[in-house]
Amino acid sequence: MPNSLPPAPPLAMDDELLTLLSAADRALGRLDGSTGTLPNPDLFVYMYVRREAVLSSQIEGTQASLMDVLEFEAEAVKPDHPQDVPEVVNYVNAMNYGLTRLADLPVSVRLIREIHEKLLKGVRGSEKRPGELRTQQNFISDGGRNLDDAVFVPPPPEAVPDALANLERFLHDESPMPPLLKIGLAHAQFETIHPFLDGNGRTGRLLITLLLCERQILGRPLLYLSHYLKANRKDYYNRLQAIRDQGDWEGWLKFFLRGIATVSAEASETAARIIALRETHRRLVSANTGRGAGRAIGLLEQLYLRPVVSVKQVAAMTNVTFPNANKLVEAFTSLGLLTEVTGQKRNRAFAYKPYLEFFEDPEPS
Repeated sequence: MPNSLPPAPPLAMDDELLTLLSAADRALGRLDGSTGTLPNPDLFVYMYVRREAVLSSQIEGTQASLMDVLEFEAEAVKPDHPQDVPEVVNYVNAMNYGLTRLADLPVSVRLIREIHEKLLKGVRGSEKRPGELRTQQNFISDGGRNLDDAVFVPPPPEAVPDALANLERFLHDESPMPPLLKIGLAHAQFETIHPFLDGNGRTGRLLITLLLCERQILGRPLLYLSHYLKANRKDYYNRLQAIRDQGDWEGWLKFFLRGIATVSAEASETAARIIALRETHRRLVSANTGRGAGRAIGLLEQLYLRPVVSVKQVAAMTNVTFPNANKLVEAFTSLGLLTEVTGQKRNRAFAYKPYLEFFEDPEPS
């Protein structure tokens, strides 16, 4: 049974926690400020959101990569595509839905249930009552199938509504507390309540993004915190469990704040590299496409929004005929901006690989 929030006794704000909080606040501020230097910040949200979706889903065992998702959205379906790609696409849809709903609905149990329904609609787990609080006991095991093998048993279903009500009151409580600490506490508490039969981890990580945007800490969802959580998955789970076993909120918050600072710095660096790449490629396109430079520059801008495309999609994006779109794609291919990625004669897709490289994880050593 989770203890109510805020923690009692109150958090021990030692020097380490205060230093980490300050570093995380500064890093998030730089990230949010860096979007102001982007030529069209909303174009770049597309990739940041998809990277977070892929990484958060991979924590739960999905195999789909970022390229798998982009090819799926480009309608370039390959026979060897992982079957769990739609799960990642659902994550993207759930995040976008939640961010839109914030305009008229605060982060609440109602909103959490709505995004959970979007998350599981039509994919693995869709038979487990998406959007509905569980009415039976669930548990987390390390490979076992029985309750006796459980490493964590959440509260019984009859306790879930009250636990969520306390979490909602805590989120809306105006008592002074640094926003990042409140968000970190809320995520951990949600994972302990585990209110759904499936999809709790992904929903809880979506909650972090929604709260960062609702509290206007970030103007846009440009933080892929799941990159850090996936890389430190064992510590992630151990820190959450230490809250349940020992009441160690401080240890969890220090881990959480380190992740915020680390990933914010990485995302800020990515934004700066995108700006440099864009200017280099604009000059390259202008110098090599003659009278069609205007249309070619327009396509280049669209590739930041959709970096994997088909010729048919290029035709729609640039408002030209299919043959002219094909010529445009050939020109971009000859310049090294686009690369055919399906290896097929039909339903071909082309990737803006120089841009995609910024979002690829390094191969494990």
